[in-house]
Amino acid sequence: MSSAWILLFVAGLLEVCWAVGLKYTVGFTRLVPSLFTLTTLAASMYLLAKAAETLPIGTAYAVWVGIGAVGAGVLGIVLFGEPVTLPRLAFLLLLVVSIVGLKFTATS
Repeated sequence: MSSAWILLFVAGLLEVCWAVGLKYTVGFTRLVPSLFTLTTLAASMYLLAKAAETLPIGTAYAVWVGIGAVGAGVLGIVLFGEPVTLPRLAFLLLLVVSIVGLKFTATS
């Protein structure tokens, strides 16, 4: 796996961090969660930009969003008691399949 894909994967994990962190900011009224969210957002965007120097932007962005969506969906269930339904789990799995598919069909 190339370094661009590793950067993109880490960027996606950081996207999960800031997306979940938004819940804890309470509308950016809490300082520490707000700083965490803004820091992970900036780091995630920076790593996405670095990965996009090598990877096609459409692929990089789709994978980044997909990792964030799956991670936020799973953590929403685990941390916030969001509903666990078969359709929801199936669609999260489809996102994972899409991310893997984009990785294996990418030109870089």
